[in-house]
Amino acid sequence: MRQLVFLAALLGVALRGVAAPVPAAELAKPPVDARHYLIVSTGGKHGDSWSWTGPNGERMSRESMNLRGQVWEMDMRARAGADGMPTELAVRGATPQGDAAETFEAKGGRGSWRSPVDQGSKDKIGGAFYTSQGGPVDNVAWFVERLLAQPDKTMNLLPAGKARASKLASLDVSGTGGVHQKIDLWSISGIGNAPLPVWADAQGRFFGFSVGIGWLPEAYAGVLDQLEKAQAAALAVQTAALAKSLGTTPSTPVAFVHTRLFDADAQAFLADQTVIVAQGRIVAVGPAASTRVPAGARRIDGRGKTLLPGLWDCHMHVADDFTGLQELSLGVTSIRDPGNRDALTIERRARIGAGTLLSPHVYASSLIDGEGPYAAQVANVATSEESALDLVRKAKAGGFTGVKFYGTFHADWLPAAIAEAHQQGLRVHGHIPVGMRTLDAIGAGYDEVTHINWIMMQAMPDTVINASNGIMRFEGPGRFARDADLDGPALKQIVATMAAKGIYSDPTMVAFEGLYVPENGDLSPAYAPFVGTLPPVAERGFRSGGFAVPKDLSRADYRASWAKMVGLLARMRAAGVPVVAGTDGSGIEIVRELEIYQQAGYTPAQALAAATIVPARMNRVDQQTGSIKVGKTADLVLVQGDPSQRLADLRQTRIVMLDGRLFDADKLREAAGFAGRPKQAR
Repeated sequence: MRQLVFLAALLGVALRGVAAPVPAAELAKPPVDARHYLIVSTGGKHGDSWSWTGPNGERMSRESMNLRGQVWEMDMRARAGADGMPTELAVRGATPQGDAAETFEAKGGRGSWRSPVDQGSKDKIGGAFYTSQGGPVDNVAWFVERLLAQPDKTMNLLPAGKARASKLASLDVSGTGGVHQKIDLWSISGIGNAPLPVWADAQGRFFGFSVGIGWLPEAYAGVLDQLEKAQAAALAVQTAALAKSLGTTPSTPVAFVHTRLFDADAQAFLADQTVIVAQGRIVAVGPAASTRVPAGARRIDGRGKTLLPGLWDCHMHVADDFTGLQELSLGVTSIRDPGNRDALTIERRARIGAGTLLSPHVYASSLIDGEGPYAAQVANVATSEESALDLVRKAKAGGFTGVKFYGTFHADWLPAAIAEAHQQGLRVHGHIPVGMRTLDAIGAGYDEVTHINWIMMQAMPDTVINASNGIMRFEGPGRFARDADLDGPALKQIVATMAAKGIYSDPTMVAFEGLYVPENGDLSPAYAPFVGTLPPVAERGFRSGGFAVPKDLSRADYRASWAKMVGLLARMRAAGVPVVAGTDGSGIEIVRELEIYQQAGYTPAQALAAATIVPARMNRVDQQTGSIKVGKTADLVLVQGDPSQRLADLRQTRIVMLDGRLFDADKLREAAGFAGRPKQAR
């Protein structure tokens, strides 16, 4: 999910409008000599993109992509002015959110646009590039080429913002048919909370890029791994400097004095407490009146503030080096990464250990799927039961703490693969292989079910289950959950079974709120507090809205299904199903996840337990972290306000402590690309 959020925010994934989308059969047809890009990942090929020059000199492109049943079919026709900037642009087609229709026109120094999420105009636009909300990758290529053509490698953007490019590295690549060339890596900032790595040739022409999914020239599709390794190494140089500059290691004990404290073990808030940290460990906890502060200790005044254990995000695909900065800025000191490119995960782990990458603690799972068009884009692909067992063993050898199975994984291989994982001491979680119901996977040995939709899927009809590795895993619950009987036999049985067996749930409620609730142009409650602090292109991307609603349903139907999911979470809470808080988002959604738990009947303390001590227990590290207790690692966060009354106050981080190292939350935000603090709750 994070990769899709990243693409939507940085590349401008077009989303639903009012009119019906232009059918794929009526979109532009690429000529035989069109420039052809393949859309690829470790999971295989996901689509094609073409660009060419039309008969009247127009810039033309066409793109077709399928990510596990989520389909994009788009084209673009555009014209450039004398300065190479867009003067006309029209995008057509469809995305998972609906109509991709978008237009832009520049005339007389005035630019006017209409996209699926906004419309507007601006005067005096000379030298500014319109960053389209959607369209094929050729829009990105055009943007990159104009940016690199600027003498100072900076360029104003429409509707707002400014992009900057800096050269990081060069690489020689060879493709099929004996072709080879030298390409340069550019880091583009100003459009997202992380720099966008893009490759161009020596003349500044777009070559390709990869952000978990790669767009590469057909002849060079095989260099994906080479590019990702090179860009990871180059970006690591930048983030190494941040790792050294942002935090301080105290030379004396640190005392948080007169603070409200969240006791995660007791699920209680305690008034006027003092916590003392020395050499990275918590050495004293108690009432301020009776807890002695050592001479020479650094005192941090906690009056009006609350001290909590560092939070967990139990579902965060760490897509880049800046993910950790975003999470740390919100007080997240531990992440469970449920699947990524294993080689990059291992490489980042080494840099974290060496102190050259600033990141929360990462507990990573290796993602294993089957082969086919719906294979996950960062998956390790199993082609047989024996290869699945080998991938499980490889996960253990690579230092992973779990394995995550996915929707195209062969159901017949699951029992043996789970048995091997447990033999290796690995946790087992994931999506449910197509054709299986969730209780079948639990019966086969799942320790945890990922996403609330898979629990709701127990009550879905066979037509949904038999196509659950594609878009039906979203459309099925969206259609049928509104009529689900939360106290009927199907859901009552799965909730009772999970509670009895101690099967954990990682519901990622915030991700499904974003899929079912907002219209295009709406800003989800997860992102509203960050308005004005995000880069304008990223903020526009977060206004994408939810999935397109089928013609025979309404947004109200999807919202009713979402309400049933919240109700299902309430049943799980009442039954005692252990829930861990995760987001499957971009890195800033964890507080909204907890707010949804409160909607489902959790107290603030219970919600916070799901983001502190419960995930620590699940990951078998509760003796080291997860609560504020003498002897534990000093992973702490100090927030302004009182989360016992307003969970939104958790966004008001002031100080973060990771392994006893102190960080100014405002400086973390700045390094993560935010222009200031989130809005204060009222």
